[in-house]
Amino acid sequence: MAKDGTYRGGRRVKAGSKPDALADKIVAGKDAKILETCDFDPEALFAPDEPDDVSELFGEEMPSPSDYLSARQKDGKPLGADEIYTETWKWLKDRRCEKLVNPRLLESYSQAFARYIQCEQAISTYGLLGKHPTTGGAIASPFVSMSQSFQKQANLIWYEIFDIVKQNTTTAFIGSPQDDMMERLLRTEEGER
Repeated sequence: MAKDGTYRGGRRVKAGSKPDALADKIVAGKDAKILETCDFDPEALFAPDEPDDVSELFGEEMPSPSDYLSARQKDGKPLGADEIYTETWKWLKDRRCEKLVNPRLLESYSQAFARYIQCEQAISTYGLLGKHPTTGGAIASPFVSMSQSFQKQANLIWYEIFDIVKQNTTTAFIGSPQDDMMERLLRTEEGER
């Protein structure tokens, strides 16, 4: 580092090959540190002023989703992002990665995916074409572009969450909570017809 605080020379940030996922290292027979087996002293986590009677303490299974994830929409229906949050959190818990993903990141994913489903339902209801406000001519429905935007946002956040799982899980992961959401979307569209 130079005197002015800038880096000069050396390896660029994020340059080079990415590290292998923990599951890939284990399959390949390479050395891999797993949190349960590495040099970790759990006694270091306990605070000195901890009460002797641990029966008074209780843990929280799942952090409750924020209220805005289940807020009523203009049509009177709930958004449903809280259900996506719960399903995704359970999926993470099955892979023992629920503590590694920030709840706000999970909420962002849930809201983006719920908005995507909401736009898809609007497209099914109103169609792919809309009416231009001034000329009255046919235009592409604004729900189509909004749907694509929310889907892109949800996918980017999902890739971030999935990367955390891929880098830290020791169990094989099969399926995705997104599969269930798409099934639900298809079922609701069929039910409305």
